[in-house]
Amino acid sequence: MFRVRPLLSALVNHRQTLKTNGGLYKPFCTMSEGGMDKQTATLLKRTNEENEDSAEKVQAAKRVKTDGEHAEDEKKYPKKKVVLLMAYSGKGYYGMQRNPGNSQFRTIEDDLVAALIKSGCIPENHGDEMKKMSFQRCARTDKGVSAAGQVVSLKVRLIDDIIEKINEHLPPQIKVLGLKRVTQGFNSKNNCDARTYSYMLPTLAFSPKDYDTGNIAAFRLEPETLQKVNRLFALYKGTHNFHNFTSQKAPSDPSARRYITEMSCGEPFIRRNYEFAVITVRGQSFMLHQIRKMIGLVIAVVKGYAKEEVMERSWGHEKVDVPKAPGLGLILERVHFDRYNKRFGGDGLHEKLEWDREEEEIKAFKEAHIYPTIIETECEEGSMVSWMATLPIHDFEATSIEVQDDKVKKQVSKKIHLF
Repeated sequence: MFRVRPLLSALVNHRQTLKTNGGLYKPFCTMSEGGMDKQTATLLKRTNEENEDSAEKVQAAKRVKTDGEHAEDEKKYPKKKVVLLMAYSGKGYYGMQRNPGNSQFRTIEDDLVAALIKSGCIPENHGDEMKKMSFQRCARTDKGVSAAGQVVSLKVRLIDDIIEKINEHLPPQIKVLGLKRVTQGFNSKNNCDARTYSYMLPTLAFSPKDYDTGNIAAFRLEPETLQKVNRLFALYKGTHNFHNFTSQKAPSDPSARRYITEMSCGEPFIRRNYEFAVITVRGQSFMLHQIRKMIGLVIAVVKGYAKEEVMERSWGHEKVDVPKAPGLGLILERVHFDRYNKRFGGDGLHEKLEWDREEEEIKAFKEAHIYPTIIETECEEGSMVSWMATLPIHDFEATSIEVQDDKVKKQVSKKIHLF
């Protein structure tokens, strides 16, 4: 308790002393006429120091109590390495990965970490330093990209009803669907063997380039066109140099070589009178924008803006102009841990990282939060139609040599004009 009453008592006694001795009492508001006397100043200084000491003792007591509570929590709920299966709609978020210091750019991990702290799964100081909880995401989804099977690994306190308590603090468009114990050295990114993505798009994307895009609802994909689409997607299978399908990657960079095991487009279906289809692609790993550019190039070929040979040329050392399809329809469907499952899935201590029991809940989340968002946004904003209008701008015939020649010609032309 702060020492306010003793201070008032001392001041009253001091004023009485002044009156008894025949002195004139001057209120403190007239400090400019002479200020307070030394005895009063000493009393104020001593009381302030005592108040500061009291405040520090209170804060120290609180810290001791908090530390004690944390120690008690650690004893009751020791931290264990787990994986969380997550699903989320990416609309309105700047991707999955957290960006410390950029609070205006909200990410999926921002909301997840906040929920982990509020639910008591991790200490508050782990929110600022995610390394303390050994946090790792399996895939870093971009702005606007959704996920039905994202997996993150981290150390948490295994509190009672942990999944329910985490979800209590998450918005409806983010949900934790499952949790499993893993080995101490498990890393969801490094232990992942493959990733499967899907891409939902209006089939209008495969229409001829002279088709009237103002009549979207009337378009229906012909079986012959779907066959051609799948034949082109099949060309991606195997290992290729995808340096043209990302940014700032040299053709000589070994990391540009990626292995694709599956890529195809499914049968069309109708939603809100529009025809949609889903493309599925599975690969060992993907670079930034790689999938969107793979789809964008096939669309350009099918529509007649580019020749089919450009696909083969794009894997060479030449620089090829590859269009990037919108991010709206891209979904991380699932991640695969085949090697981990083979080694630890049958050891009697750990489960296989497979989510068959959660399959119905995954499907329900997609139907409730992911598909409606993609369809409604596409119907209202027309992101695919807007993107298709940019395809004529791309020069699919140009190579890096030709581009370099053009730059040289322009520089020579400028020099000539100077003389």
